[in-house]
Amino acid sequence: MRSRFVFVLLLTLLVFVSPLSFGQTSTPPQDFPAKHPSLPGQEPPPEDENAARQEKEMAKKANEERQAQLKRDTDKLFQLSTELKQYVDKTNENILSLDVIKKADEIEKLAHSVKTKMRGLN
Repeated sequence: MRSRFVFVLLLTLLVFVSPLSFGQTSTPPQDFPAKHPSLPGQEPPPEDENAARQEKEMAKKANEERQAQLKRDTDKLFQLSTELKQYVDKTNENILSLDVIKKADEIEKLAHSVKTKMRGLN
């Protein structure tokens, strides 16, 4: 039980120290034609350009939304870990509050969600 609490606390700290939580974003890989110029006289049709531009804009908006969710979740994670510390400070080695266990579970779930979003799996 105590080791799980320590694990959750360390995981919480790792999320705050992680370089991904500081707003570093990566750009999605581009398609082959976008990296290499077309052969002379072979320009892509305008509808392909529009579709590519729209897809790029949608990817950018999705990444911005994911980043905003990460910020909200890490702020919540910080709040929960602060509350957890306050609960732990009120207990001793003979008393383990049910609130401490609930708060640790909530932190664990949120930390997992943040980790998943950072990997871009959401």
